[in-house]
Amino acid sequence: MPPLKLFSRAILVSATLCCAQFLSLNLQAVEFEITPFIGQTFSPDLVNGNETNTLPVSDEPNVGLAFSWLDSPSGQGQVIVNFISRDFKDDNQLKHSFDTIYAHFNGVALFRERNYITTVSLGLGATYFDSDFDDVIYPSLTAAVGTRYEFSDNLALVTELRMYATLTDEDEQLFCQADNCVAQFESAIWLDSQISIGIAYRF
Repeated sequence: MPPLKLFSRAILVSATLCCAQFLSLNLQAVEFEITPFIGQTFSPDLVNGNETNTLPVSDEPNVGLAFSWLDSPSGQGQVIVNFISRDFKDDNQLKHSFDTIYAHFNGVALFRERNYITTVSLGLGATYFDSDFDDVIYPSLTAAVGTRYEFSDNLALVTELRMYATLTDEDEQLFCQADNCVAQFESAIWLDSQISIGIAYRF
C-alpha cells in the first residue's frame, strides 16, 4: 500500500475518533429534563352561530409533558405538549366535545435563590382543535410564570401558571356541519389559562 494512502487513512480515522469524542463530551455536558404535569384549564366561551348567545366551555383538567435542556446556568430550551378534553352545549342543550392539543417550543429563564427557582417562559407553536364536526391547526403563543423547588440535583417540584393565545378564524367551520354551525369563536384570539403542577426529573 502506498505510504500516502496509508497516511491519509490514518488521518481520517484519527479525525473521526476526535469528532466522536468531542460530540460525546458535548452531549455529556448537556443536562436534559423531563416533566410530566397535570392541572386545571380555565376556558373562554364560544358563541352560537348567529352570535346572539354565549356558549360556556367546560373548565377541565389538563395533562402534559415537557422536555427541557439546559442552555446556560440561567436558561432552558423546552418543548411542551399539553392536552385538554372539554365540551360545550349548543342552543338546543346538546353536548359537543371540543379537544385541544398545544405543542410549543419555549425559552425558559431561571431566577435562582438556593433550592427555590422562579421561572418565566415564552414560546411559539401550534394549537390543534378537534370537535365533533371537524379539526384544524392554528398558530399560537404561550407565556408562563412558575416556581421550582429542587429536592435534589435530579428531582424538582414544578408549579406553573400558563396562558395560551391562539390566532383563530371566526369564519372557521370547526363547529359546522354543512351550512349549520352550532358555535364559533367569539374573537380572533382564543385565550386559555392553566394552573399546573408537575415533577421534573433531570438526567
